[in-house]
Amino acid sequence: MPNNTPMQHACSFCKRMVTIHNQYDMPIYDPQSGFAICRSCIKDIYHFIEEHEDEQEIEHKKEFADTLDDTLHKNRPHLIKQYLDEYIINQEHAKKILSVAVYNHYKRMKYGYTNNEDGTEIEKSNVIMIGPSGCGKTALLQHLSTLLDIPFAVTDASSLTEAGFVGADVEVAVRNLYYAANKDIEKTEHGIIYLDEFDKIARKSGENNSITADPGHEGVQQALLKMLEGSEVEFTARGQRKHPEAPTIKVDTRNILFIVGGAFVGIDKVIESRLKKSDANIGFGAVVKGKQDKPKYDELIHQVNPEDLMKYGIIPEIIGRLPIICTLETLDEDALLRILTEPKNAPVRQYEKLLAMDNVELKFDEAALRAVAKKAIDRKTGARSLKGIIEDTMLDVMFDIPKSDEPRRVTITEDCITKGARPAIENIVSPASA
Repeated sequence: MPNNTPMQHACSFCKRMVTIHNQYDMPIYDPQSGFAICRSCIKDIYHFIEEHEDEQEIEHKKEFADTLDDTLHKNRPHLIKQYLDEYIINQEHAKKILSVAVYNHYKRMKYGYTNNEDGTEIEKSNVIMIGPSGCGKTALLQHLSTLLDIPFAVTDASSLTEAGFVGADVEVAVRNLYYAANKDIEKTEHGIIYLDEFDKIARKSGENNSITADPGHEGVQQALLKMLEGSEVEFTARGQRKHPEAPTIKVDTRNILFIVGGAFVGIDKVIESRLKKSDANIGFGAVVKGKQDKPKYDELIHQVNPEDLMKYGIIPEIIGRLPIICTLETLDEDALLRILTEPKNAPVRQYEKLLAMDNVELKFDEAALRAVAKKAIDRKTGARSLKGIIEDTMLDVMFDIPKSDEPRRVTITEDCITKGARPAIENIVSPASA
């Protein structure tokens, strides 16, 4: 006759004997080794781990809050601006706005880690940057991230599409930051994301009306809402699209500072139209304005407001999550001339260092530098094209210079920039050999 006597096993932790009537009486049991855990011990272990994790999280928050104290002390707004002044010419207003925005962002994080008992929550202050191409938007943020020693990632907003269309999901912006942080999730959650070409996702409505599908415009703005506000974003480690079988990574964006920027071509006309309506006078008191009275771009751009951005095609919900508007001016010839020589990483300084490694002294005539600035203005690409113009002029010289180790001097004249003349190369006679 079969033996129906229930089996008994001792729990390897509490040593209590458990009578096994069915598979649920002893949740974990290995018949080969005799290892067993009862339900009571599993519950106790689970509660212990849960409490311990909470204690570790609290301790970790305290440690991070301490590091924030040091960060805030070293990066007060005036100190941030002093650092940016070493690399960025002009854009004083923009440097002040970014300095304050970053400082307040870190204060917000500290408040969230230490003073959230009363239920008061400080909202994120994401930034929208508006300025012409080559005025220094990306350069400002790159130097800012270097100063703060935090991960920084640039994503082209024009490449983003809403789910279901060919292109990149909005989550790719967080994924780019994740890789910029060397796959460290904690660093990722305290970094800066810059969405470039943000004006390219303005919706096709109103003055920009279109009957075509809008996969990279209003739909993308809607998809960005939660991410900008602060939410848990899930993305795949590889590839741009999620699918059910792919492993995913989760990143909380609550403490990620989002900065979006673009040239917003035509926004000055929107601002001017609004100003004309507000200044309109009827009858004998009307003010007659001619073309010579037309406001310049720089004067108009500083008067941009949320209404203008909505008129341009940015949805109100997005504007609400980008409360800080940072405007940048165009760079004139004098500003470009200063950019060539004054910043620590000025293009002329870079080429001087490169040729010095080949025992060559590099000289630029004042007229040559001004010609470079004028050429950049003609190209309408701002400071972005300065190095490329010098590179074109220096190509043959940099190819021939390494053929000899003798000390020489290379002089770049105006004709080298404007007419393609060959730079003058002369040998330098040392006092010893003379």
